[in-house]
Amino acid sequence: MLRHFLRRAAGFAVTFLLISILVFCMMEIVPGDPASAMLGTSATPETLAALRAQMGLDAPAYLRYLRWLGGLLVGDMGTSTTYGVPVGALIRERLAVTLPLTGLAVLMAVGIALPLGVTAAARPGGVADGAATLYAQAGIAVPNFWIGLLLIMVVALGLGWLPAGGFPGWDDPAAAFRALLLPALALAIPQSAVLTRVTRASVVEVMNEDFVRTARAKGASVSRALWRHAVPNALVPVITMLGLQISFLIGGAVLVENVFTLPGMGRLAWQALSQRDLIVIQNVVMVFATIVIVVNLGVDLLYTVVDPRLRRRA
Repeated sequence: MLRHFLRRAAGFAVTFLLISILVFCMMEIVPGDPASAMLGTSATPETLAALRAQMGLDAPAYLRYLRWLGGLLVGDMGTSTTYGVPVGALIRERLAVTLPLTGLAVLMAVGIALPLGVTAAARPGGVADGAATLYAQAGIAVPNFWIGLLLIMVVALGLGWLPAGGFPGWDDPAAAFRALLLPALALAIPQSAVLTRVTRASVVEVMNEDFVRTARAKGASVSRALWRHAVPNALVPVITMLGLQISFLIGGAVLVENVFTLPGMGRLAWQALSQRDLIVIQNVVMVFATIVIVVNLGVDLLYTVVDPRLRRRA
Protein backbone atom coordinates (compact mmCIF):
# COMPACT_ATOMS: atom_id res chain seq x y z
CA MET A 1 0.00 0.00 0.00
CA LEU A 2 2.85 2.37 0.80
CA ARG A 3 4.46 1.66 -2.55
CA HIS A 4 1.10 2.21 -4.26
CA PHE A 5 0.69 5.55 -2.49
CA LEU A 6 4.22 6.65 -3.40
CA ARG A 7 3.62 5.83 -7.06
CA ARG A 8 0.44 7.86 -7.08
CA ALA A 9 2.12 10.73 -5.23
CA ALA A 10 4.92 10.76 -7.81
CA GLY A 11 2.33 10.90 -10.57
CA PHE A 12 0.67 13.80 -8.75
CA ALA A 13 3.99 15.70 -8.64
CA VAL A 14 4.62 15.17 -12.37
CA THR A 15 1.07 16.22 -13.26
CA PHE A 16 1.37 19.33 -11.09
CA LEU A 17 4.62 20.29 -12.82
CA LEU A 18 3.20 19.77 -16.33
CA ILE A 19 0.07 21.77 -15.54
CA SER A 20 2.14 24.62 -14.09
CA ILE A 21 4.18 24.77 -17.31
CA LEU A 22 1.01 24.74 -19.42
CA VAL A 23 -0.67 27.49 -17.34
CA PHE A 24 2.45 29.68 -17.42
CA CYS A 25 2.84 29.30 -21.19
CA MET A 26 -0.83 30.12 -21.76
CA MET A 27 -0.52 33.30 -19.69
CA GLU A 28 2.61 34.22 -21.63
CA ILE A 29 0.83 34.19 -24.99
CA VAL A 30 -2.24 36.07 -23.72
CA PRO A 31 -2.15 39.70 -24.91
CA GLY A 32 -1.63 42.26 -22.16
CA ASP A 33 0.97 43.24 -19.62
CA PRO A 34 0.46 43.50 -15.82
CA ALA A 35 2.64 46.62 -15.64
CA SER A 36 0.63 48.35 -18.38
CA ALA A 37 -2.60 47.35 -16.63
CA MET A 38 -1.43 48.94 -13.39
CA LEU A 39 -0.14 52.21 -14.90
CA GLY A 40 -2.68 52.69 -17.67
CA THR A 41 -2.18 53.93 -21.20
CA SER A 42 -0.78 57.32 -20.12
CA ALA A 43 2.37 55.87 -18.54
CA THR A 44 5.72 56.89 -20.01
CA PRO A 45 8.08 54.21 -21.36
CA GLU A 46 10.57 54.96 -18.56
CA THR A 47 7.96 54.48 -15.83
CA LEU A 48 6.68 51.33 -17.51
CA ALA A 49 10.20 49.90 -17.78
CA ALA A 50 10.92 50.70 -14.12
CA LEU A 51 7.75 48.94 -12.96
CA ARG A 52 8.45 45.94 -15.16
CA ALA A 53 11.90 45.66 -13.59
CA GLN A 54 10.38 46.00 -10.10
CA MET A 55 7.88 43.23 -10.83
CA GLY A 56 10.54 41.01 -12.43
CA LEU A 57 8.83 41.06 -15.83
CA ASP A 58 12.05 41.98 -17.61
CA ALA A 59 13.63 38.62 -16.70
CA PRO A 60 13.68 35.71 -19.17
CA ALA A 61 10.56 33.54 -19.29
CA TYR A 62 12.22 30.46 -17.78
CA LEU A 63 13.48 32.49 -14.82
CA ARG A 64 10.06 34.03 -14.23
CA TYR A 65 8.52 30.54 -14.34
CA LEU A 66 10.98 29.20 -11.78
CA ARG A 67 10.32 32.18 -9.50
CA TRP A 68 6.57 31.68 -9.81
CA LEU A 69 6.82 27.94 -9.19
CA GLY A 70 9.02 28.50 -6.16
CA GLY A 71 6.55 31.06 -4.86
CA LEU A 72 3.67 28.61 -5.37
CA LEU A 73 5.40 26.00 -3.25
CA VAL A 74 5.77 28.43 -0.33
CA GLY A 75 2.43 30.23 -0.81
CA ASP A 76 3.84 33.42 -2.35
CA MET A 77 1.76 34.05 -5.49
CA GLY A 78 2.66 37.66 -6.13
CA THR A 79 0.53 40.80 -5.90
CA SER A 80 -2.73 41.49 -7.68
CA THR A 81 -2.53 44.35 -10.16
CA THR A 82 -6.20 45.22 -9.52
CA TYR A 83 -6.56 44.90 -5.75
CA GLY A 84 -2.96 45.67 -4.79
CA VAL A 85 -2.90 42.88 -2.20
CA PRO A 86 -1.12 39.50 -2.16
CA VAL A 87 -2.86 36.99 -4.42
CA GLY A 88 -2.43 34.28 -1.79
CA ALA A 89 -4.51 36.27 0.69
CA LEU A 90 -7.24 36.80 -1.94
CA ILE A 91 -7.37 33.11 -2.78
CA ARG A 92 -7.45 31.99 0.87
CA GLU A 93 -10.33 34.38 1.53
CA ARG A 94 -12.30 33.11 -1.47
CA LEU A 95 -11.55 29.43 -0.82
CA ALA A 96 -13.40 29.80 2.48
CA VAL A 97 -16.54 30.13 0.35
CA THR A 98 -15.83 27.89 -2.64
CA LEU A 99 -14.59 24.80 -0.77
CA PRO A 100 -17.64 24.56 1.56
CA LEU A 101 -19.89 25.27 -1.43
CA THR A 102 -18.31 22.48 -3.48
CA GLY A 103 -18.31 20.06 -0.54
CA LEU A 104 -21.98 20.74 0.16
CA ALA A 105 -22.80 20.27 -3.53
CA VAL A 106 -20.99 16.91 -3.55
CA LEU A 107 -22.92 15.73 -0.48
CA MET A 108 -26.21 16.81 -2.06
CA ALA A 109 -25.38 15.11 -5.36
CA VAL A 110 -24.47 11.84 -3.63
CA GLY A 111 -27.48 12.08 -1.32
CA ILE A 112 -29.80 12.42 -4.32
CA ALA A 113 -28.11 10.09 -6.80
CA LEU A 114 -27.31 6.99 -4.71
CA PRO A 115 -30.81 6.32 -3.32
CA LEU A 116 -32.41 7.22 -6.65
CA GLY A 117 -30.02 5.11 -8.73
CA VAL A 118 -30.16 2.08 -6.44
CA THR A 119 -33.97 2.24 -6.20
CA ALA A 120 -34.21 2.42 -10.00
CA ALA A 121 -31.84 -0.54 -10.39
CA ALA A 122 -33.82 -2.69 -7.94
CA ARG A 123 -36.69 -2.99 -10.43
CA PRO A 124 -35.59 -2.05 -13.96
CA GLY A 125 -38.49 -0.87 -16.05
CA GLY A 126 -40.62 -0.03 -13.02
CA VAL A 127 -42.12 3.25 -11.91
CA ALA A 128 -39.06 4.23 -9.85
CA ASP A 129 -36.80 3.46 -12.81
CA GLY A 130 -38.89 5.66 -15.09
CA ALA A 131 -38.91 8.51 -12.58
CA ALA A 132 -35.13 8.26 -12.13
CA THR A 133 -34.59 8.24 -15.89
CA LEU A 134 -36.80 11.30 -16.32
CA TYR A 135 -34.95 13.12 -13.53
CA ALA A 136 -31.56 12.22 -15.02
CA GLN A 137 -32.52 13.43 -18.49
CA ALA A 138 -33.97 16.69 -17.21
CA GLY A 139 -31.01 17.32 -14.87
CA ILE A 140 -28.46 16.77 -17.61
CA ALA A 141 -30.34 19.00 -20.08
CA VAL A 142 -30.78 22.03 -17.80
CA PRO A 143 -27.67 24.21 -17.06
CA ASN A 144 -26.84 24.92 -13.43
CA PHE A 145 -27.05 28.72 -13.74
CA TRP A 146 -30.65 28.43 -15.01
CA ILE A 147 -31.47 26.14 -12.07
CA GLY A 148 -29.93 28.78 -9.81
CA LEU A 149 -32.15 31.52 -11.28
CA LEU A 150 -35.21 29.29 -10.92
CA LEU A 151 -34.37 28.54 -7.28
CA ILE A 152 -33.97 32.25 -6.58
CA MET A 153 -37.37 33.05 -8.08
CA VAL A 154 -39.26 30.18 -6.44
CA VAL A 155 -37.53 29.39 -3.13
CA ALA A 156 -35.98 32.75 -2.24
CA LEU A 157 -38.28 35.41 -3.71
CA GLY A 158 -41.51 33.42 -3.95
CA LEU A 159 -41.47 31.42 -0.73
CA GLY A 160 -38.91 33.43 1.21
CA TRP A 161 -37.34 30.34 2.75
CA LEU A 162 -33.69 31.08 1.94
CA PRO A 163 -31.65 34.17 0.94
CA ALA A 164 -31.47 35.01 -2.76
CA GLY A 165 -27.76 35.77 -2.71
CA GLY A 166 -24.83 37.23 -0.86
CA PHE A 167 -22.68 35.72 1.86
CA PRO A 168 -22.66 36.99 5.47
CA GLY A 169 -19.34 35.38 6.41
CA TRP A 170 -18.51 32.59 8.82
CA ASP A 171 -18.96 34.74 11.93
CA ASP A 172 -22.55 33.47 11.82
CA PRO A 173 -22.23 29.79 10.73
CA ALA A 174 -26.00 29.24 10.52
CA ALA A 175 -26.52 32.23 8.21
CA ALA A 176 -23.49 31.22 6.11
CA PHE A 177 -24.84 27.68 5.74
CA ARG A 178 -28.27 28.99 4.69
CA ALA A 179 -26.60 31.26 2.10
CA LEU A 180 -24.85 28.26 0.54
CA LEU A 181 -27.86 25.94 0.33
CA LEU A 182 -29.43 27.25 -2.89
CA PRO A 183 -26.16 27.64 -4.87
CA ALA A 184 -25.02 24.19 -3.70
CA LEU A 185 -28.33 22.70 -4.86
CA ALA A 186 -28.00 24.46 -8.22
CA LEU A 187 -24.57 22.88 -8.61
CA ALA A 188 -25.68 19.47 -7.31
CA ILE A 189 -28.75 18.81 -9.47
CA PRO A 190 -26.98 18.41 -12.87
CA GLN A 191 -24.20 16.34 -11.30
CA SER A 192 -26.65 14.16 -9.38
CA ALA A 193 -28.45 13.48 -12.67
CA VAL A 194 -25.26 12.11 -14.23
CA LEU A 195 -24.41 10.18 -11.07
CA THR A 196 -27.93 8.66 -10.97
CA ARG A 197 -27.47 7.16 -14.43
CA VAL A 198 -24.02 5.80 -13.59
CA THR A 199 -25.26 4.33 -10.29
CA ARG A 200 -28.25 2.66 -11.91
CA ALA A 201 -26.20 1.15 -14.76
CA SER A 202 -23.49 -0.10 -12.40
CA VAL A 203 -25.92 -1.68 -9.92
CA VAL A 204 -27.97 -3.33 -12.68
CA GLU A 205 -24.79 -4.84 -14.12
CA VAL A 206 -23.66 -6.20 -10.73
CA MET A 207 -27.13 -7.58 -9.94
CA ASN A 208 -26.74 -9.88 -12.96
CA GLU A 209 -23.42 -11.28 -11.73
CA ASP A 210 -23.13 -14.92 -10.61
CA PHE A 211 -22.31 -14.13 -6.97
CA VAL A 212 -25.52 -12.11 -6.58
CA ARG A 213 -27.60 -14.88 -8.13
CA THR A 214 -25.89 -17.35 -5.80
CA ALA A 215 -26.80 -15.19 -2.80
CA ARG A 216 -30.41 -15.09 -3.98
CA ALA A 217 -30.41 -18.87 -4.46
CA LYS A 218 -29.22 -19.29 -0.86
CA GLY A 219 -32.24 -17.39 0.38
CA ALA A 220 -31.07 -13.78 0.53
CA SER A 221 -33.86 -11.29 -0.01
CA VAL A 222 -33.79 -8.86 -2.90
CA SER A 223 -33.06 -6.01 -0.50
CA ARG A 224 -30.19 -7.87 1.18
CA ALA A 225 -28.70 -8.98 -2.15
CA LEU A 226 -28.97 -5.41 -3.39
CA TRP A 227 -27.47 -3.54 -0.44
CA ARG A 228 -25.13 -6.22 0.94
CA HIS A 229 -23.70 -7.64 -2.27
CA ALA A 230 -24.51 -5.47 -5.31
CA VAL A 231 -24.10 -1.89 -4.09
CA PRO A 232 -20.62 -2.29 -2.50
CA ASN A 233 -19.32 -3.91 -5.69
CA ALA A 234 -20.89 -1.23 -7.89
CA LEU A 235 -19.20 1.70 -6.16
CA VAL A 236 -15.98 1.86 -8.22
CA PRO A 237 -17.60 3.40 -11.35
CA VAL A 238 -19.64 5.70 -9.11
CA ILE A 239 -16.54 6.92 -7.28
CA THR A 240 -14.76 7.39 -10.62
CA MET A 241 -17.57 9.58 -11.91
CA LEU A 242 -17.72 11.49 -8.62
CA GLY A 243 -14.02 12.31 -8.91
CA LEU A 244 -14.49 13.55 -12.46
CA GLN A 245 -17.42 15.69 -11.38
CA ILE A 246 -15.27 17.75 -9.03
CA SER A 247 -13.79 19.58 -12.02
CA PHE A 248 -17.30 20.25 -13.38
CA LEU A 249 -18.41 21.55 -9.98
CA ILE A 250 -15.46 23.93 -9.86
CA GLY A 251 -16.17 25.11 -13.41
CA GLY A 252 -19.86 25.50 -12.59
CA ALA A 253 -19.00 27.55 -9.52
CA VAL A 254 -17.80 30.37 -11.80
CA LEU A 255 -21.35 30.89 -13.09
CA VAL A 256 -23.29 29.95 -9.96
CA GLU A 257 -21.23 32.20 -7.68
CA ASN A 258 -21.95 35.11 -10.00
CA VAL A 259 -25.67 34.28 -10.07
CA PHE A 260 -25.82 34.25 -6.26
CA THR A 261 -23.17 36.99 -5.81
CA LEU A 262 -20.99 34.76 -3.65
CA PRO A 263 -17.44 36.01 -2.98
CA GLY A 264 -15.79 32.74 -4.00
CA MET A 265 -13.04 31.59 -6.33
CA GLY A 266 -15.35 31.51 -9.34
CA ARG A 267 -16.36 35.14 -8.85
CA LEU A 268 -12.72 36.09 -8.28
CA ALA A 269 -11.73 34.40 -11.55
CA TRP A 270 -14.54 36.18 -13.40
CA GLN A 271 -13.57 39.58 -11.99
CA ALA A 272 -9.87 39.02 -12.69
CA LEU A 273 -10.67 38.01 -16.26
CA SER A 274 -12.82 41.08 -16.86
CA GLN A 275 -10.12 43.34 -15.36
CA ARG A 276 -7.25 41.50 -17.12
CA ASP A 277 -5.54 40.75 -13.83
CA LEU A 278 -3.31 38.05 -15.32
CA ILE A 279 -1.45 37.31 -12.08
CA VAL A 280 -4.69 36.44 -10.29
CA ILE A 281 -5.99 34.41 -13.25
CA GLN A 282 -2.77 32.41 -13.46
CA ASN A 283 -2.81 31.48 -9.78
CA VAL A 284 -6.56 30.82 -9.60
CA VAL A 285 -6.31 28.39 -12.53
CA MET A 286 -3.39 26.68 -10.84
CA VAL A 287 -5.26 26.35 -7.55
CA PHE A 288 -8.28 24.91 -9.37
CA ALA A 289 -6.04 22.41 -11.17
CA THR A 290 -4.33 21.42 -7.92
CA ILE A 291 -7.67 20.79 -6.22
CA VAL A 292 -8.75 18.53 -9.08
CA ILE A 293 -5.44 16.62 -9.00
CA VAL A 294 -5.63 16.11 -5.23
CA VAL A 295 -9.25 14.93 -5.44
CA ASN A 296 -8.40 12.43 -8.17
CA LEU A 297 -5.44 11.21 -6.12
CA GLY A 298 -7.81 10.67 -3.19
CA VAL A 299 -10.29 8.86 -5.45
CA ASP A 300 -7.55 6.61 -6.76
CA LEU A 301 -6.56 5.66 -3.21
CA LEU A 302 -10.23 5.21 -2.26
CA TYR A 303 -10.54 2.48 -4.88
CA THR A 304 -8.34 0.24 -2.77
CA VAL A 305 -10.64 0.78 0.22
CA VAL A 306 -13.95 -0.08 -1.47
CA ASP A 307 -12.61 -2.91 -3.68
CA PRO A 308 -10.41 -5.56 -1.95
CA ARG A 309 -9.31 -6.91 -5.36
CA LEU A 310 -7.64 -3.59 -6.18
CA ARG A 311 -6.07 -3.52 -2.72
CA ARG A 312 -4.47 -6.93 -3.32
CA ARG A 313 -3.18 -5.81 -6.73
CA ALA A 314 -1.76 -2.63 -5.19
